[in-house]
Amino acid sequence: MNTSNDFNLKNDSYIYDITKFTHLDYPDHLAAIIWFSGCNMRCDYCYNKEIVLAKKGSITMQETLEFLSSRVSLLDGVVLSGGEATAYDLVEFCQIIKRMGFEIKLDTNGTYVKNFQTLLDRQLIDYVALDYKAPEEKFKTITHSNRYDEFSQSLNLLLKSKVDFEVRTTLHPDLLTPSDINIIINDLYQRGYNKPYYIQEFLNTQNNLAGLKKASSLFEKSQLDNKLTIVWR
Repeated sequence: MNTSNDFNLKNDSYIYDITKFTHLDYPDHLAAIIWFSGCNMRCDYCYNKEIVLAKKGSITMQETLEFLSSRVSLLDGVVLSGGEATAYDLVEFCQIIKRMGFEIKLDTNGTYVKNFQTLLDRQLIDYVALDYKAPEEKFKTITHSNRYDEFSQSLNLLLKSKVDFEVRTTLHPDLLTPSDINIIINDLYQRGYNKPYYIQEFLNTQNNLAGLKKASSLFEKSQLDNKLTIVWR
């Protein structure tokens, strides 16, 4: 298998951490998770606070590939997450991972459209989990960014592609109401999305960006539109 000299990637420490094994994060795959440093959003509920705020990581792509080379035949896939993985040029990195025989899942907020489209066009990713953070009118409030249009472009790219993907939303009932979620559901439906829509319930952890606590109000699931199959996580 390859040595570090064979990979020929820049020796930059983009990667914050590696989860060496998971059977939960990539459907039907045993996988490792590569956590990329930094993010262009500051979502209030985000519990990857240290990763999002990190200016750089402690692990190079070279070192990551060396680790993955030791997991050939032991793992099925690799999850690229963060932070925001598509902030980086991942083409060569993904090409090498694919040559090792791994399938690649990407977790993304969809706002680095050019990099994302390149990965799709070159068929370097096998599965995408796209975060639909909030309806357009609440997008800036929750993410502290003005990148809804970029997210929307990436969603459209996925809908036109042949790549398997899911759309998911993290729900804190003090931030998003049933009406907000219904706006998302109807937007997805109108665009032609016909897959399950995943809603991830907020983890009541102290280590989130806005210091959010348990929601002060209940979320009335019965008020949600039934145009899509909703899967709760």
